[in-house]
Amino acid sequence: MHLSRAGFLPAFRFVLIGAVAVLLGLAVPALPAQAARSASIVIDADTGAILHAANPDTRSYPASLTKVMTLFLLFDELESGRLHLDSTLAVSAHAAAQAPSKLGVEPGDHISVHDAILALVTKSANDVAVVVGEAIGGSEPNFAQMMTRKARALGMRNTTYRNASGLPDLGQMSTVRDQATLARAMISQHAGYYKYFATRQFVYEGQTIPSHNRLMLRYPGADGMKTGYIQASGFNLISSAKRGDTRIIGVVFGGVTGASRDRYMETLLDKGFAKLKRGETVEVAEAEPEAKADDDLPNIDDLVAAAQAAKPAAAKVKTGNAKMGKALAMRAPSRATAPSRATANDDDTANTDDGGGDADPSVWAIQIGAFHGYAPAHKAAADAARKLGGLAADGSITIDKLGNKKHRVYRARISGFSEDQARTACKRLAQAGKACKLVDPDA
Repeated sequence: MHLSRAGFLPAFRFVLIGAVAVLLGLAVPALPAQAARSASIVIDADTGAILHAANPDTRSYPASLTKVMTLFLLFDELESGRLHLDSTLAVSAHAAAQAPSKLGVEPGDHISVHDAILALVTKSANDVAVVVGEAIGGSEPNFAQMMTRKARALGMRNTTYRNASGLPDLGQMSTVRDQATLARAMISQHAGYYKYFATRQFVYEGQTIPSHNRLMLRYPGADGMKTGYIQASGFNLISSAKRGDTRIIGVVFGGVTGASRDRYMETLLDKGFAKLKRGETVEVAEAEPEAKADDDLPNIDDLVAAAQAAKPAAAKVKTGNAKMGKALAMRAPSRATAPSRATANDDDTANTDDGGGDADPSVWAIQIGAFHGYAPAHKAAADAARKLGGLAADGSITIDKLGNKKHRVYRARISGFSEDQARTACKRLAQAGKACKLVDPDA
């Protein structure tokens, strides 16, 4: 095989990087394709006109926005009659083994198409996304190819899918422009099924599951679509809102927190509606230079730095002036360096990155109880933290003083969980005969 100099240098660089990775005990796929960058776009849903854009063609990881395409193909199947809302889909071992956020289906289970849709738009369930992909494509890799072909057919030129869920994969990339294109196609081509994105909560096997899309719950006119988060992408969001006969679509990549991403989206939507009302022309913010083709290969210096950053380090979890306990914490590279795939055991405890979930991974809490003194409140929380072990390693104890002097109580909570971690924590404490109550981010 003959390689030109242009082809030889990237190939040699990749081999050299691979060799360094082996020496350092690292797997090359765990390294970044490019640093996460913020990007945003707002379009008129009717005409496709761009009302605002910043870095619209910068490629990054779509995270759980991926599930919009998974649902698009599922709605295609419903429209064609090949599937129906009451059709049941089989759960494979591969699907059940996905990292959180997940519904918790087991191998051999079956889930209806209707429940699968609701699990994807509210819980952003990775296990159910794979169930859908396998049902339509025969296997998840085949389904990912179908997703990419559909993306090209819709005009999404810079999008490639590798899985059905949005869990970390270096090859799974998209842009805010492409995601806006997908959202617009969803609304126009699957208008009858788009209503599912407005679901606020649903009940599955007796458990009420709320939507992760908190902006939709409070922004006037918002009626969908999807949130997304992995460590490498930051907090992503597609929003659609309608006022009168005007509908606009906004997409944000790379939010620092879920809350700040939502606030930014509110600002963008407000400006978009105002701009259409005034009949103003398109505004496009200055874009960052796009990466060259071989910039998708990790830099050797970054590789070495990532190896050092990934070494285990003893960490003490502090609770103000008090200590919750000691834990060994594996510190992954920063959000801009690696799309690290979380691995989950049977009770979903190993979810350090909230692998493909949508809620801010650090805003859920559990309440241990209310007590008549600070000391018993803190002791109860500390005891609970010790019982939870590594699950509470990144948590913090808060003791809130409530009431007046005559009726004073001290409320004990442990915060710093993802939703799945918080649910698992309460389940463990309940099994141990301890009180525990979930506290969601809006409580």
